[in-house]
Amino acid sequence: MSERKLTRRDFIGRTAAGLAGMSVLTGASSINAASFTSAVLGIHGRGKTTTEAFARELARALPEEQPYDYHKRLTESPVHVAARRDLEAKPRADEMILPDQGWKLVWNKNSSVILKNAVQDFQDYLNKSMGVRVEVENRDSLEGWQGLGKSIVVGTRDQLSGGGTALKGPKDYEIIVTPERLTVCGYDERGAMFGLYNLEARMNLREAPFLPSNLKTVRHSLYNVRMVHSWMGWMEWPDSVLSHLAHDGFDGIFASVYANPNGDFTTAENSTEFYARLLFQVRRQDPKRMRDLINRAARFGIKVYTPIIYQYMGTPESEAGLRQLVRNILKDFPDIQGYILLTEGFWYKKWGGGHGASKEYLEDWAQNWSKAVGIVSEECHRVNPAIEILPWEYNIDFRPTNTEMKRYFIKQLPADTIPLLTWENGKGFEIDGLQSHLRDYSLSQVGPAEVTDAQIQEIRSRGMKVYSKVDTFASWQYGTVPYLPFPYQWHARYKALEKYEVKGTLESWSSGYSPSFITELRAWFCWTDTPSVDELLGAIAVRNFGTAGKEMVMKAWDYFSQAIRLVPDTGPNMGTNNAIGNPLFFQEPPLRTTTFKYSWTDYNKWMGYFGGGVNPYWPFTCSRMVFYPDFSNKSNRAEGYARGATGVHVGKEIKVLPIFLKYLHQAADQMENGLKLYRAAALGSPKSKRQRAVREVVIAEHLQRMMQSDCAILEFEDLRLQQATEKDSKKAGTILDKMESILREEIARTELSLLAATRDSRLGFQYEQDYVYTPYSLREKLELMKETLKKQFPAARRRKSTSKGS
Repeated sequence: MSERKLTRRDFIGRTAAGLAGMSVLTGASSINAASFTSAVLGIHGRGKTTTEAFARELARALPEEQPYDYHKRLTESPVHVAARRDLEAKPRADEMILPDQGWKLVWNKNSSVILKNAVQDFQDYLNKSMGVRVEVENRDSLEGWQGLGKSIVVGTRDQLSGGGTALKGPKDYEIIVTPERLTVCGYDERGAMFGLYNLEARMNLREAPFLPSNLKTVRHSLYNVRMVHSWMGWMEWPDSVLSHLAHDGFDGIFASVYANPNGDFTTAENSTEFYARLLFQVRRQDPKRMRDLINRAARFGIKVYTPIIYQYMGTPESEAGLRQLVRNILKDFPDIQGYILLTEGFWYKKWGGGHGASKEYLEDWAQNWSKAVGIVSEECHRVNPAIEILPWEYNIDFRPTNTEMKRYFIKQLPADTIPLLTWENGKGFEIDGLQSHLRDYSLSQVGPAEVTDAQIQEIRSRGMKVYSKVDTFASWQYGTVPYLPFPYQWHARYKALEKYEVKGTLESWSSGYSPSFITELRAWFCWTDTPSVDELLGAIAVRNFGTAGKEMVMKAWDYFSQAIRLVPDTGPNMGTNNAIGNPLFFQEPPLRTTTFKYSWTDYNKWMGYFGGGVNPYWPFTCSRMVFYPDFSNKSNRAEGYARGATGVHVGKEIKVLPIFLKYLHQAADQMENGLKLYRAAALGSPKSKRQRAVREVVIAEHLQRMMQSDCAILEFEDLRLQQATEKDSKKAGTILDKMESILREEIARTELSLLAATRDSRLGFQYEQDYVYTPYSLREKLELMKETLKKQFPAARRRKSTSKGS
């Protein structure tokens, strides 16, 4: 560390045991604060670094968790935090205080379940979180509401005569605060609901039932709908998650992904086309489960969207089959709000993005796919014109050079549909003069992609609305972390969405929603009349870390936001999702599961989509998340990884790996600049805020370790190839020294990752494949790397020495 005038790598490399000595505690089934402190001090003596001090506090402050514990907690825990109120807080001169008792909550009892549920929620919130008891007064009419005193009045503009005159559309609301009355007027019931939840959000930021005494705000919704997946799983939507969603401003969910909502499995069972074979592995939907979800979501004002799965062949028989499928779904679920027609599941003849195909082929594909979209639209709108049809041509090449073809797809779509555009994928960027593009969902670029920009222009020329699949709190870039604490980069994206007038969003893919301070921040920027981002983040920092830590936390968030802009690894790759869990392989490890190398089973197919999809040498997650060397030494997979993850297309004469590593190291360094402040703020936080502050730091540290391990894995593999072919034993020994330093540092880092994973069961989970890494697999990684250090390296040195002697 700097105060010791040693880099972290120097320190670990020069320490005989490194942090590897902590394996005595992390290898055990339980990790406690005392043993952790003992291990740290045993390695480093009494010198204390911020990292070590925080690690001790982490072991002390947070209880141990098992995999899926957070799933249970999110499902079973009440939405509102008990005793959230800061009893030491005092209202400012310009604030009013809601008294602990004596007020009433007035509403029209003839309203629907949406408003009834919101009123009950608000009463519960005031009681549990703020210690304020209000009596609910059910009225047949809100006539004369202006004369009510000591009241919180909530209703729609139709119910509140003379109120809400500035409201323009669905989900708009107005809040008026006076010393004797709080009035929440919604354009509709959803608007009234979101108005109540905004009052909760304001009180949460103040940690007290305080509101500006002259507050009068009219907030217009920027979005027709905000949809999301569930972080918990494919069809995991407990009421608690639905409630959290509504509190964070969501009013839509995308459910039954890759499966027809009525359980129809015709395409998967009858087609022999490649993608239909993949769909055969998808779960068949239970219509009863679907019906239950729609009914429960409605209570929270949440609309349900689903896919329609069908392979359209362009024949009369195929058209008839599609029409019948849509009619069957509409009969069973007339209340589904819309259908996302994603090319991964709704396609023409042969699935794929047409990469490398001729212009004529792609145009024909676009025309026929759009015809199928039109068939769905026609059938749905015959029943209900309000049903939204959202065609999403995700798989069509989204690189910057393909703007004309992407526009062509928009031109073919029926005018009564709403294109769902992929926001950032394909966005071009430059890295040391080399042209690159985002390979998948990422935050390192704000967006939109060049192709998306072109499509928006085409949509505008046709007078259609724009919806977009756009990450707003989590992403496949670091998808095994539940949310990404890069608030200033997120804010830049929020403002870009507003600038481009995107009217509907699908705000995650399989990373899915779980509540965090980023989803809280996002909710504010989905309506007009929003406080500044610094004002909001300052309040969040004080609430989560305490007043003394405010400036440190906000500066840390700035550093973190700078860091993500530097990350060249884009998309659902090993480096951004499993680098923490991926070993540094020096030689081929023993098999851990079955193989079919000599069987009639095609081994490559078995390892891929149609089989287990796992690497038998490291089968703890799907094989695409594992970086595994080419032990024939014919190819440098580290260089190949760097090219693939960045989207750089250059000749072999230019090495991309050094450039990739340079920027990733810079990102990790920026994270460290922020983490020094973040850790200090957490360690200095009040006792009442300590657990929450520590959890926030765990997330940021884990992201940094992912970046550092990504570098280590690729550097190690590049050196392994050099060492394997080096004839000079002295040079080979020097290379091994470098590899040993990297290995020791990775062992230390993995020990810390293991500690974090045992304290936060969200880490490593991504519902598309459950856990990518677990405490168990991290322990296996440690054992393998320690064997490499103690046995494989010494043996390699002896071999080189013997070779020299001969």
